Amino acid sequence: MHLAYPAVLAALLFCTGLYGVLARRNAILVLMSVELMLNAVNLNLVAFDVWLRDALHAGQALTLFTIAIAAAEIGIGLAIVLMVYRNRGTSDVDRLRDTAEGHEPDPGEPDAPNGKPAPNNQSEVTA
Repeated sequence: MHLAYPAVLAALLFCTGLYGVLARRNAILVLMSVELMLNAVNLNLVAFDVWLRDALHAGQALTLFTIAIAAAEIGIGLAIVLMVYRNRGTSDVDRLRDTAEGHEPDPGEPDAPNGKPAPNNQSEVTA
């Protein structure tokens, strides 16, 4: 088997996962995209291990460690997403910045108190 076939498939999987991480807003879909990227790396590790005919099978051993780390990552990630969803009612990644302490709304942001934009200079505060 040629090395190009699994390498191209891994590149397509990785690019699909990268697009999912950059374009998605739902945290669960972002975690699934990270898993796609890790699976692309695993495919490359196994393909190069077979192609190089490594006697120790280091690529396959490293793939097992990567799978274990990915399982732990998805478990912790899902627990965090579920807690955020319970507290906020949404799993939108863009709204997670609101969980930081001391976050004040930007001027012109619709979430400002009283429906008015927050003042941005001292003359508007005293007026």
